[in-house]
Order: sequence, then structure tokens, then C-alpha cells
Amino acid sequence: MTTLASSSETSPRSMGWLVRAESWLDARGKPAWIVAMILGFIFFWPLGLALLAYMIWSKRMFSGKSCRRASHARTAFTTSGNSAFDAYKADMLRRLEDEQAAFEAFLQRLREAKDKSEFDDFMADRANAAKKAAADKASEKEDA
Repeated sequence: MTTLASSSETSPRSMGWLVRAESWLDARGKPAWIVAMILGFIFFWPLGLALLAYMIWSKRMFSGKSCRRASHARTAFTTSGNSAFDAYKADMLRRLEDEQAAFEAFLQRLREAKDKSEFDDFMADRANAAKKAAADKASEKEDA
């Protein structure tokens, strides 16, 4: 975690409230940082801009659920120490992966069937339009 007190030019005493504020906001999560930034824009726009820049620079703006999901995915394949549970977990994960693959294949077939249906409808409409144009052309020749 990056902190504001990493600079050696400033005294620790003057930076103490910044470090405490950063810790307080970190404890409350991203919504607290966003609220602080909005309030900064409302009361003194350079402060809001500085908070936004700091949030982007320190990667607070982009950390979130995606990082948590990745850590859960890593822990899914670690052993628990209980061999029976680990075997059950491995079997369940394999079955879920198979179900996911089967569902994705089903969705692909469904998309292909829909695309084929739409293409067949387009070709039928095009053929009907060509027949109508030919019939109109033939009736114009008969009238002339």
C-alpha cells in the first residue's frame, strides 16, 4: 500500500493527519474515497482534483471486485489438508467446468441457429423483391 508519508522531505509530524486520513478512508473502502473526492470538488475544486489524481496514481480507483475474484480463483485450487474434501472439490470443479463448456456450446448453437434463420429470412425477402421487380417489369412491357 502506498502512503502519503513516504516522502523524506516533509516532517512526519506535519504528514500525520494525512496518513491518518488515508488510513481512515482505506478502512471504509472505495465509496469513502469517492465521497471525499466529490466533497473536495464541491468545497474547493483543486482539492477534488488532487484527490482524483491521487486515487488514480495509487490505483485506488481501479482496485475492487475483480482483484477479489482473482484471489478467490487462486484459492479454489489450493489444498485444504483434508483429502476427502479436496477430492470432492476437484470433482465438483471438474463437473462445473464441464457444465459451463456444455452451456457455452449450447449458446453457440443457439446463436448459429438464430443467425441462419435471420439469413434465410433475408434471402427469402430478397428473392420476393426480385420476383416482384421482374413481375413489375413484365407488366410494364405488356402495357407498352
